[in-house]
Amino acid sequence: MKSAGLVFALIVALALGAAGYFYFGDPQQVAQKAAPPPVEVAVIELRRADVPLPLTNAGRVAGFRNVEVRAQVGGTILKREFVEGATVKQGDVLFRIDPRSYQAALDRANAQALQARATLVQAEENFDRIEQLAQRQVATDKQLEDARAARDLARAALLSAQADIETAKLNLEFTTVTAPVSGPTSLSSPPEGALAQAQQTVLTTITQLDPAYVNFSLSESEFVELRGINQARDQPLKRSDIDVTLQFGDGSLYPAKGQINEAASVVDPRTGTLQIRAIFPNPDGALLPNQFVRVRLSGVVLQGVFVVPERAVSQGPQGAFVYVLNSGNASVMSRPIKLDRKVEGGWAVKEGLNDGEKLVVDGLLRIHPGAKVKPVPVNPDGEANGRTRAEAAEPAASSGQAK
Repeated sequence: MKSAGLVFALIVALALGAAGYFYFGDPQQVAQKAAPPPVEVAVIELRRADVPLPLTNAGRVAGFRNVEVRAQVGGTILKREFVEGATVKQGDVLFRIDPRSYQAALDRANAQALQARATLVQAEENFDRIEQLAQRQVATDKQLEDARAARDLARAALLSAQADIETAKLNLEFTTVTAPVSGPTSLSSPPEGALAQAQQTVLTTITQLDPAYVNFSLSESEFVELRGINQARDQPLKRSDIDVTLQFGDGSLYPAKGQINEAASVVDPRTGTLQIRAIFPNPDGALLPNQFVRVRLSGVVLQGVFVVPERAVSQGPQGAFVYVLNSGNASVMSRPIKLDRKVEGGWAVKEGLNDGEKLVVDGLLRIHPGAKVKPVPVNPDGEANGRTRAEAAEPAASSGQAK
């Protein structure tokens, strides 16, 4: 009975072993089947390039100049020749001040000049006569010196009278107040009949709008960075190399381009910024003082940088990193990088990458350092040809989980 039981147990063990072999297969084959296939990833080849660096800042429009028109002579305002707030042109008549007292002063100056001229004629004739007598030793030296002094005094008196005429003419001209520049006037001005005081009464204010200034600022760090970029260039940029464009609040662009006009030489201690001023043609007056605009600077270039698509950058405990192919292009490794700033096409990177390396841009969710991969070329639009299997599987997996 014992031998029969042993035989039965052996038969059962052999049957179970055979069933396990046929069901699970050869252990070596199982291990081979368990090895995952290489993950398809989209890659691009890295090359250094010169990348445009557009800069955008908030700015405000300022008038080219604000001119206070003051009365240069005192008197009663007889008439205002413009509508308050209207745009005037240089040379337009703005006000007329009572000219009668100044006309009288001009007449008096003319009369004094005639008197001085007559005195001079008499003094010159007297000097000529005394000089001839002195040559014949009839007149004394004292008489000659007195005649010469009288003649010189008469000449000076005539010059003074002529200067008084010019002053009187200017004062008479100042009774007609004209616009020194073109531009819109202020909305308030003294009424007709008011008394204007010389050099004190502000008659109106004219804002010259053409050209127009636009003021904006750069932070201290931005200024230092841009200065470093410019100094690193083979040929440093000049102000004329930078184009300035404006964008209004509604998104529309100002049609004319401007240029950098001036930059402050000190940093504002209150804001830590550096003030910069651009100048724009403004013949139609579309740019108004204190108007908010966005200032775009173009012409600055980052030289010799890599442009890494934003989707290829991952963040880890040590900062930003990317995946690049190993030398055999069969596996990937992580590479820490130092991001510079965002540019068109992604991030500008100066450190951490090398020319000719293959950068993984798609399929990042299915890989890890050392993972076996199958590189797939990238279309010009940045998408992998036919999409990687990993990228195609991710939406399907997400859909299945949702179900």
